[in-house]
Amino acid sequence: MVKLTLRERESIQEAVRRFRKLVERSGLKKEMRRREYYEKPSEIKRRARLRAERRAKRLRMLANL
Repeated sequence: MVKLTLRERESIQEAVRRFRKLVERSGLKKEMRRREYYEKPSEIKRRARLRAERRAKRLRMLANL
C-alpha cells in the first residue's frame, strides 16, 4: 500500500508526480498488469522455466569470455 503525505506548500502536480514514482517503485503497477488476466499455473511455470533457461544461457556465455 502506497501512502503519500502532502508536504507544506507542495503543489498538486508535485504530489501527483511523487505519488506516481512511489507506485512505480513499489511494483504495484507491474503487479496489477500481471493480474489483469488469469494465467494458468502451467503457463506461470513455463514462463519461469524459460526465464531460468535464458539466465543460465547468459551466464554460460559470460563464463566463456
